[in-house]
Amino acid sequence: MDALYKKFVDAGNNVTTDTRKVIPGSIFFSLNGPNFNAKELAAKAIEACCKYAIVDEEKFANNTTIFLVGDGLKVLQDLAHHHRAQFKIPFLAITGSNAKTTHKEFINAVLSKKYKTLATEGNLNNHIGVPLTLLKLRPDHEFAIIEMGANHQGEINELCEIADPDFGMITNIGKAHLEGFGGIEGVKKGKSELYRYLQKKAR
Repeated sequence: MDALYKKFVDAGNNVTTDTRKVIPGSIFFSLNGPNFNAKELAAKAIEACCKYAIVDEEKFANNTTIFLVGDGLKVLQDLAHHHRAQFKIPFLAITGSNAKTTHKEFINAVLSKKYKTLATEGNLNNHIGVPLTLLKLRPDHEFAIIEMGANHQGEINELCEIADPDFGMITNIGKAHLEGFGGIEGVKKGKSELYRYLQKKAR
């Protein structure tokens, strides 16, 4: 992780997963979508001025600018967790069946009057969006507000393991994603993973 983190710093602390939104000098993580193999885009990302690319298929790596890892998504998440650990500022996580983004925007509007805040952009609140948000942390940030979404049990806990929040808010427990959670009790249990994580952290 130390070697990758040095590359992250060398890339100006900039990461992208979309070759259409390349920041010159950044690191491209090739994460597959439902209809494409992103590893094939690694060379294109370098041509588009990314400094490095990360792939998890050997045939696409060259070990000079395109580097091979075991699992690209897991490495992205681990990098985000490592970067988050460099910051001793309050982290608030927000989840719930509805109104997560609205609450996040309201809280950010209030806190940003006094603090330099980092808040989730839009609803980038999943296993990719949370790491990408954390990787935008900069030395002048004083407070972080991280939105967390889920459609099955265990997902909120996984996001907490990445973001390591200090505080949490559950906006509500509703009938969203009932199939994935296995019913309303499953929704309650899944969303409550945030509070259970915070209880465990406080011990």
